[in-house]
Amino acid sequence: MEVSFHSVAKRYRYEWIFRGIDFTFEAGKKYAILGPNGSGKSTLLKVLAGHLSPSKGKVDFLFKNEKLDIDEVYKHISYSAPYIELIEEFTLKEAILFHQKFKPFLEGLQVEDLIQILGFEKSKNKPVRYFSSGMKQRLKLVLSICSDSSLLLLDEPTTNLDMQGMEWYRDLVKKYAGNRLTIIASNVEADYDFCDATLSILDYKKKKEKKGKSSI
Repeated sequence: MEVSFHSVAKRYRYEWIFRGIDFTFEAGKKYAILGPNGSGKSTLLKVLAGHLSPSKGKVDFLFKNEKLDIDEVYKHISYSAPYIELIEEFTLKEAILFHQKFKPFLEGLQVEDLIQILGFEKSKNKPVRYFSSGMKQRLKLVLSICSDSSLLLLDEPTTNLDMQGMEWYRDLVKKYAGNRLTIIASNVEADYDFCDATLSILDYKKKKEKKGKSSI
């Protein structure tokens, strides 16, 4: 997957979240989106996922050199974020099976493999609502990173993880992210220090004005 932004801008009401982004996220590379809390990192990820449309500009999605229609993009994406809810009535095993119906796992991985990767063998029949916040975050990460997708989006991936959990996350990315386009939004260096490039959202907060008019 390759994603190209062409003068992309996004605003809510009268406030510009970002604008003037011309950038190509190249297939097979890992990128980090940086910026302080509330700066718009999650909004940018949602535009990358096709969940939000830009207020101005255009986003192109290419898969195997073929342009994707926006309605087809979701099939190629896996996404993890603290604000994405799990179905807490499911047991762990049921949650993984349910996810698999919509997004197949990487070749060779089965439900029991994901439970083992999580280290939750004793909790496979436990309802997700009884999981700790750290356990839920691990589950979200496994479901996204171990899915067979060409674009992997991770928003604040180590939220609610302790030091051991952060090492587990890094190992998970190393083993299973592969050569997919991976984009991580975070302020925690350990989340993204293995990335090939960074994009600071602060660079796209304001544009120089000429003759009293915005350049966008």
